[in-house]
Amino acid sequence: MSTEIFIVEDEPELAALVADYARAAGYHATVFGDGALALDAIRRQPPALVVLDLMLPGLDGLSVCRAARQFSQVPVVMVTARVEEIDRLLGLEAGADDYLCKPFSPRELMARIKAILRRAGQGSMPAAPRIEVDAAARRVRIHGRPLELTPTEYGILAALARRPGQVFSRAQLLDAAREGNANLEVADRAIDSHVKNLRRKLDAVLPGVEAIHSIYGLGYRFDL
Repeated sequence: MSTEIFIVEDEPELAALVADYARAAGYHATVFGDGALALDAIRRQPPALVVLDLMLPGLDGLSVCRAARQFSQVPVVMVTARVEEIDRLLGLEAGADDYLCKPFSPRELMARIKAILRRAGQGSMPAAPRIEVDAAARRVRIHGRPLELTPTEYGILAALARRPGQVFSRAQLLDAAREGNANLEVADRAIDSHVKNLRRKLDAVLPGVEAIHSIYGLGYRFDL
């Protein structure tokens, strides 16, 4: 697996600081001050992960992330001085895997990077899957055991399970719940109740394993 990290940041001092911490942690770090140049580099030689500033001159971070998601699933940690919830949600909906507000601790950023890469490495191991999503039958199995799910629960769990480690907002899970059933009436906050039911059903087959994590102010993440 590549150990290259792209740091896309137009503040030279901050970019240099993050690069120093990344190199000290054992990664190769390449700094870009321009979103378009970074996007071209991601296309030509995808790194292990991208640290992406939201407010970039020219092509901003949201545009870079959306464009990269058209051809790559490279993990993205978005960083920004914007602290409003809507900005965090926009970043996640654009395809970011995590979101960190400035000013931030470089040590915390490195910890998040290591956690994301660890999950990505585990996800790529050629091991027997613990969870199977049968899209045709709209069924989910854990260790071969089918889960009895409502259509809404299936849509939510299938979306989470297909992208382990990614944080999904309630709006994204709402869209997933309605997939294949446009007439389904599900309120935004009702997602929390469905997630609670999913946790109970998962616990029945995987006791003591927390598969669906709540990410404060952002949504939910699946790790199994």
